[in-house]
Amino acid sequence: MILDLSGVLSEQHTPVDDTVSCSMEQFTVGDGVYPVLSKSDVHITVEYVKDGKLKVNGTCELVLEIPCDRCLKAVPVKFDLDFEREVVGRTSEADSDKADELDENNYIDGYHLDVDGLLYNEILVGWPMKVLCSESCKGICNVCGQNLNEGACSCEDTRLDPRMSVIRDVFKNFKEV
Repeated sequence: MILDLSGVLSEQHTPVDDTVSCSMEQFTVGDGVYPVLSKSDVHITVEYVKDGKLKVNGTCELVLEIPCDRCLKAVPVKFDLDFEREVVGRTSEADSDKADELDENNYIDGYHLDVDGLLYNEILVGWPMKVLCSESCKGICNVCGQNLNEGACSCEDTRLDPRMSVIRDVFKNFKEV
């Protein structure tokens, strides 16, 4: 969704207080594509601060489907986005250089604010370090790929780490008879 900022950046500095729909159907980062399960409308306010700077506030709720880091089961992850940003409204080349330094060029372009681009950045900032289906997730078997939460596999893992062979030999040599 593109929001027009011409009223805010004009001489009258008319603030924008609007509720717009979120058109994001999936979140793509790197090689990962994560579907959006549910989303709310975005309530966004834009006010003129001074010297071409704008204060952007917004709230939105999204639920993305992200795979568990241990077993790869799909997990719904809720993002409560409540953000406040101070951005540079670009009306000249000097403002464009300032915005490039602040890395705002992917969601603000001239007199237009890309709401989905702003939400994309907020999701990236709030992305969880680790997603688990449960704290007791057992993961998958590294031999056959069986989800160990659903049942044990019949694989025998008798392989030892070759770096530990020296320690194993020490214990064999000093074993009490």
